[in-house]
Amino acid sequence: MNIEIDRAGSVPVYKQIRNQIRAFILSGALPPGYRLPPERKLADTLGVNRTTVLNAYRDLRADALIESRVGQGTVVASDCAAPGAAVNPAVPLEWRQLLSESAARMQQPLVSNVLKLANRSDLISFAAGFSATGCDPVAELLETQKRILRDYGSTALQYSATEGHLPLRESLCRLMEGRGIPATPEEVMVLAGSQQGIDLAARILLDPGDRVIVEEPTFFGALQIFQAAGARIIGVPSDRDGMRVDRLQPLLERYKPKFIYSVPTFQNPSGSVLSLERRRQLLDLAYQYHVPVIEDDAYAELRYDGRALPSLKALDQHDHVIYLSSFSKVLFPGLRVGWVAAARPLVRQYVLAKQIADLHTNSLAQWIMDDFLRRGVYAGQVRAVRDANRRSRDRMVAALKRHGLKAVEWFPPEGGLYFWCRLPDSLDQAALVAKAQEEGVVFVPGHIFYPAGGGQNSIRLSFASPAPEQIEPGVRRLMGAIQELLGRDSAGMGEPEGEIRPIL
Repeated sequence: MNIEIDRAGSVPVYKQIRNQIRAFILSGALPPGYRLPPERKLADTLGVNRTTVLNAYRDLRADALIESRVGQGTVVASDCAAPGAAVNPAVPLEWRQLLSESAARMQQPLVSNVLKLANRSDLISFAAGFSATGCDPVAELLETQKRILRDYGSTALQYSATEGHLPLRESLCRLMEGRGIPATPEEVMVLAGSQQGIDLAARILLDPGDRVIVEEPTFFGALQIFQAAGARIIGVPSDRDGMRVDRLQPLLERYKPKFIYSVPTFQNPSGSVLSLERRRQLLDLAYQYHVPVIEDDAYAELRYDGRALPSLKALDQHDHVIYLSSFSKVLFPGLRVGWVAAARPLVRQYVLAKQIADLHTNSLAQWIMDDFLRRGVYAGQVRAVRDANRRSRDRMVAALKRHGLKAVEWFPPEGGLYFWCRLPDSLDQAALVAKAQEEGVVFVPGHIFYPAGGGQNSIRLSFASPAPEQIEPGVRRLMGAIQELLGRDSAGMGEPEGEIRPIL
């Protein structure tokens, strides 16, 4: 049912809608019993007021062309087709009109389109968020899988408990103990990546209209999940030391959020690290206002300089922190294995939600990850990835110093995977995306990391995903694209003068 509206025409819009639906029905294009979209959904699809659609449906009911049926909504009446009309039961579905309200809240797939470009061999990708390629121990994986299947056969391929393979949960407890986090297997559930932990948290904690507090900028995947859940997202400004916790208390008092979401260590996308003082202040406020904190700690292992800080979960004394982590940034991201550690009552609710989502995480992948943890393969992989990523980060620092523009601000992160670059406000971000692609470079534009506008003058560059030899030519091409858009008279070449300024 493709309805076209002539907004400049003399016929009222509701009559245009009525006349076109009437013609579809009488021609047999909409057969008896065909379910029409609800008034609100059709109004949203057509970009009109709901009253306009209500008036169109009212006239169609008066003409006995449509009727309301309990449990079906508004349908084409059973005896309204013209005599001899050709009835076509195989009418193409208008899928947009059938989408749920939750689906309608999902963002357009700008990011997925950029990441598809990242897989093209003719492009240099600064977009994908994974560690240096070529480090994964593929031979070790093959031998481990062979040995597990030889020794345990189909047992390793059977259904697993929803909360996860018990030996793996025990190994995860030992891994977290090394991070200063005490936990028992009953407080841990294995996930299909830590992003699933965010999604399940939204399912079990959020109702439409609930408030969620995030730092700005923040992980776009979390924003998409919270928006799809119908949450109202409240942003807190950030700087080089992470979330401005001094701005948090008034927001907690005013909005009474369901939870706070934070990536305190090597934040995606900014690379910032929440200072120890702010971590303690954040927890104190969480206790005071009885608000849980979701800590997304996907980058915990990826520190290249400086001293490690304790996670929020390690500092938590009152079970307010829901801790999420993953192996994906260090080892075989395609295996999709992560975990959540939280208070037992919440983990039990996580289990119920995961049963609905996917029953359990891939069994063989869990056996493999447990084996890697127990034999020290994972610890060795962490060291290898750190070394490779550090070299790539240093290459990007050198490339930005060599080819950077004075108008582009950046700082070298101590860990993680990303450089967060601030561009002049006058630069058109959409034009830069297109121009950079022409030059064979892709990146992630900054505006997608903000819940309610912002970031139009920022971009995220991943230094770990491209091949090392691609970093310098990629930076050179990107800076050339920026310079061309700005005009050669408005930006000078070379390293930024003085100290590199904070960009947040």
